[in-house]
Amino acid sequence: MEKAVETGIDEITPLICSRTEKRRIRRQRLEGLILSAMKQSVKSYLPRLNDPVSFIEFNEISRQGKRLIACCDPGIERVLINSAFSPGDEVTILIGPEGDFTLEEISLAMKQGAIPVHLGPSRLRTETAGVLACCSVYLSNL
Repeated sequence: MEKAVETGIDEITPLICSRTEKRRIRRQRLEGLILSAMKQSVKSYLPRLNDPVSFIEFNEISRQGKRLIACCDPGIERVLINSAFSPGDEVTILIGPEGDFTLEEISLAMKQGAIPVHLGPSRLRTETAGVLACCSVYLSNL
């Protein structure tokens, strides 16, 4: 959460996926982390923390810009995250739970226009994947 805020994200929406283990968030704690990270990184914008939503519900929400889904399944044709968007693009990145998205979730996201991406050769923990994805967008805009 903190590292994502430091890179300048606009909002965070916790996703409830088929493989999600923790379905509740401690909102006050997360809002405190977001505020602290915003101040630390001298950002003038406080990112919005949305309520958790189901994966299906999130995919039904129309969004501007590129929608990317980071997934690990080697059977799905994926591109390196940096090649899926251009500098200045508005980007929404879906990061799955431990154990990755299900094939059904990936397929649903793709039907809604999401581009399957990978973050490199290693399988990453969810929090690491989120930080790396945010950094990819952040660094492309420097």
